[in-house]
Amino acid sequence: MLEFIVSIIFVVSFGGLLLILARKIPALVTMPQNGKTGIKKHRIILDVENKIKEILVYFEKQIYLHKLLSFIKIMILKAEVQVDHLLHKIRKKVQKIDKELKDKK
Repeated sequence: MLEFIVSIIFVVSFGGLLLILARKIPALVTMPQNGKTGIKKHRIILDVENKIKEILVYFEKQIYLHKLLSFIKIMILKAEVQVDHLLHKIRKKVQKIDKELKDKK
């Protein structure tokens, strides 16, 4: 008896599902397939969206500029370290030469 009741509920539910699909499939077919809803947006909303897109593009350009400037800064720092090492070697050589000259006197 319980199986009979469960099977009736299943058949009625499945029939309801088929009925809903049969009614909605024509409406679904008429909808655009490119993801747009077909509803026109208000001009204010379009303006806000365009402003946000401009800000994002500007922000993206700022990120590229930041990366470029960071790269340049790192290269300059590396060059500065190399120059510092060379100056340090030159100073040591000069000190050594000065010491030798003082020792000769």
